[in-house]
Amino acid sequence: MRTAGVARLNSNNGVPSLPISSLFPFLYFMIRDFHIAEREEDIGYYAGYVGSAFMFGRALTSVLWGMIADRYGRKPVIIFGTVSVVIFNTLFGLSTTFWMAISTRFLLGSLCGILGPMRAYASEVCRKEYQALGMSIISTSWGIGLVIGPALGGFLAQPAEKFPNIFSPHSLFGRFPYLLPCLLISIFSAGVFIICCLLPETIHNHKGNDEGKSLLKNWPLISSIIVYCVFQLHDMAYAEIFSLWAVSPRKNGGLSFSTADVGEVLAFSGFGLLLFQLFIYPLVERKFGPVMVSRIGAVLTILLLSSYPFISLLRGLTLMLLINCASILKNVLSVAITTGLFLLQNRSVTQQQRGAANGISMSAMSLFKAIGPAAGGSLFSWAQKRQNACFLPGNEMVFFLLNVIEVIGLFLTFKPFLALPDDNIS
Repeated sequence: MRTAGVARLNSNNGVPSLPISSLFPFLYFMIRDFHIAEREEDIGYYAGYVGSAFMFGRALTSVLWGMIADRYGRKPVIIFGTVSVVIFNTLFGLSTTFWMAISTRFLLGSLCGILGPMRAYASEVCRKEYQALGMSIISTSWGIGLVIGPALGGFLAQPAEKFPNIFSPHSLFGRFPYLLPCLLISIFSAGVFIICCLLPETIHNHKGNDEGKSLLKNWPLISSIIVYCVFQLHDMAYAEIFSLWAVSPRKNGGLSFSTADVGEVLAFSGFGLLLFQLFIYPLVERKFGPVMVSRIGAVLTILLLSSYPFISLLRGLTLMLLINCASILKNVLSVAITTGLFLLQNRSVTQQQRGAANGISMSAMSLFKAIGPAAGGSLFSWAQKRQNACFLPGNEMVFFLLNVIEVIGLFLTFKPFLALPDDNIS
C-alpha cells in the first residue's frame, strides 16, 4: 500500500465534498434573500433545484471524465477538477440571483470530475488486502468533507450579522453574505492543487489491452451501482431535508436552529466518523464483508430516522445532545454503506476499465443525487403545508418516505439482484 499517495489523495477528496455540502445550512436564507419564493413554505422548493444543479452537471460528464482518466491518467483529471472548484465555487458565493446560483453550481458539477478517478486511484495504489482501508480512507475524507462543509457554511455565512465588529454591512462580505465560506473552500482547493501536482500517476500500472467484458454487461458492476444510487438518493435527500428541517420555525415542525447551530451539529459528526472509518470499518468489513455491513447500516438507519419526528419535540440541552448523537450515527452509517459498495464496484472490473466504470457509477449516482435535493426540497415544502393531516402529519411524512427509499435499497442488497464480483479480477 503506497501510503503517501493515498494520504495526498485523502486531502484532495475533500475538494469536491466541501462545495457539495457547504451550502445546505445557508441555502434556505440564500433563497429567501433572492426574493424568488412567494411564501416561506415555498423556499424549500427553490432550494432543492440549487442543490440539484451540481449533481445534474456531474451526471452529464462523469463517464467522459472516467474515459479521459483511463486514457490520459488520473492525475490530469484530478488537477483540472481542483481548478474548477477554485473558480466556480467562488462565483457561487458571489451569486446575487437564483439563476446565477443555479448556473455556477451546474458548471462546477460538470467540470469537477474528481471523485471517480480518485476512487480508481485508491484501489490501484493498494494491494487487495488493504483495499478496504484505502477505500475507507477515501470515504472518510469524503464524509468529513460533507461534515466540515456544512460547518463552514453554517458558521461563516452572513458574517456581517454574526460578527458585526469584524465585518461591516457595507464590506465585501456584508454585500455578499455567502461568499466567505465559499472563498475559504476555494483557498483550500488552491492549496490542494499544489499537493495534486506531487501525486504519482498510476496510468502506467494499467496500460495494456482494453480487452474484457463490456461494462454494461457486467452485472456485478451494474447491480452494485444501482444499489449505490438508491442509497445515494436517500443520503442526498436527507442532507437537504435535515438542514431545511433544522432551520425552519417550530410552528412548521422544525427546530428553529440558526445556521451556526446547524454547522455545530454537522461539525460534531466529523470526529465520530473519523474514528469509525479509520479504526472500526476495516475490521468490520474483514469480518462480515462489504454487503453485510451495508445491510446492517441500512437497518440501523431506518430505526434512527424513525426517531427524528420525536426529537423535534425536545428542547434545550436534551435536544442538542440527541440531535448530535443522531447526526454522528447517521453519517457513520451512510459512509459504511457506501464504502462497502465502492469496494464491490472496484472489485468488479479490471484496472483497464476502472476509470470508465467509476465514471458510469458517478454519472448514475449524480443523476440520483440531482433528484435527491429537488425531491427532498419539494417533499419538505409539501409536508410543511400539511401539519394537521390525519396520516403522518408534517415532517413525519418526510422521514417516513426517506425510510421507504432506505428499505428499497436494503432489499436490493440481496440475491438475485446484487451479484458479487469474481475474486480473481485484478
